[in-house]
Amino acid sequence: MALNKQALLKNTSRLPPMPPRGVPTGRPSNGKPHGFGARKRDFTPLPWSNYFDSFEDVALNSDDIFRVYKKGSEGPVVFFLHGGGHSALSWALLAQQLSGMVKCRVVAMDMRGHGDTCTSHSEDLSADTLANDIGAVIAKMYPGDDGQPIILVGHSMGGAIAIHTAVKFLVPSLLGLVVIDVVEGTAMDALQSMQSFLRGRPKQFKSLEYAIEWAVKTGQIRNVESARVSMLGQIIQTNKVISNSLSITCKPRCSEIEDSKATSTEAGAPVPSVSITDVITEEEESSESVPQSSTQATASASSSSQESQTPYKWRIDLGKTEHYWEGWFKGMSNLFLSCNVPKMLILAGVDRLDKDLTIGQMQGKFQMQVLPQCGHAVHEDQPHKVADALATFITRHKFAEAIGAFEKPSPCC
Repeated sequence: MALNKQALLKNTSRLPPMPPRGVPTGRPSNGKPHGFGARKRDFTPLPWSNYFDSFEDVALNSDDIFRVYKKGSEGPVVFFLHGGGHSALSWALLAQQLSGMVKCRVVAMDMRGHGDTCTSHSEDLSADTLANDIGAVIAKMYPGDDGQPIILVGHSMGGAIAIHTAVKFLVPSLLGLVVIDVVEGTAMDALQSMQSFLRGRPKQFKSLEYAIEWAVKTGQIRNVESARVSMLGQIIQTNKVISNSLSITCKPRCSEIEDSKATSTEAGAPVPSVSITDVITEEEESSESVPQSSTQATASASSSSQESQTPYKWRIDLGKTEHYWEGWFKGMSNLFLSCNVPKMLILAGVDRLDKDLTIGQMQGKFQMQVLPQCGHAVHEDQPHKVADALATFITRHKFAEAIGAFEKPSPCC
């Protein structure tokens, strides 16, 4: 034992000397990491004009005005329909990617009750109403007997509505149909827990940056750049849609949202008190959890120069649309298989397939593409891979010419 102790003492004498006092050894005195660990991700909003060429407010009548964003000037129209609670801006990165791969026109629409679209009866989100909206907007934008060749692409709720639009023959010039991460079986099962998920979301955000950070840190949108443009279409401040507030050439068509008048804060009113669970604060990149301490939230709020004077809230209260959910998805698989146009289903995981679609896919009734390592917002998390899949689908069926290089993904069997 004495020999072992002497050997250990001898070895310790060979250790490097302790650094002099005052030299940082990993963390500064405030306990926060320095160097690379202290770098923050950029959660500042990005303008829609970085990704789209223009926007148009399509007036079906004096009360129903639909916002669409456009990119490209020739080729077939790839018409994007967003999911519930999202907006046309969720397609921003994909629109930019796809337009550089194939000769096409990209159009992304804010659906009823979402984004910068303003309609009468904005709470009516039945499948029939939403499908009729799509048909009417396309007919208004592209009048004539033949119209323009259209490829409908929809995500989640938008995918279901794209199917309803197709089976009702509301778009006579429909070329193809692409549905992203929505399957009847899994969608119907998920409805049971949807209200719980919605109740778990923050009800307010103190700034746009907080909302963007929440979306990224909770995994709702895994692509920071997409979140920086997409979240602008999902939230409002004092009854005003803010998705266009970053562009001096674009003002919101609708300054008041019909279904928010009773609950939103008026401009200039003091910020109401909210619990810490309803407010998201900034955090450093090295941490992946949202702070829950009220002390941290207060300190962050007081020091942030970008903090807004009134809170932001969700553009649409999805919880109030529950009675429409089943109508979006029930019978959707068979409706999808019955559409007499080329079809593609893009999924975040093959386990999402239900029985009807599994049989249909084995029979070759549609093309399927699985993109792993994505959340539900597949087109936001991996816009380049979704663009590759869309470009391959479009050129394979000779809907449009390729104008740029893209990787042709292997179709799933």
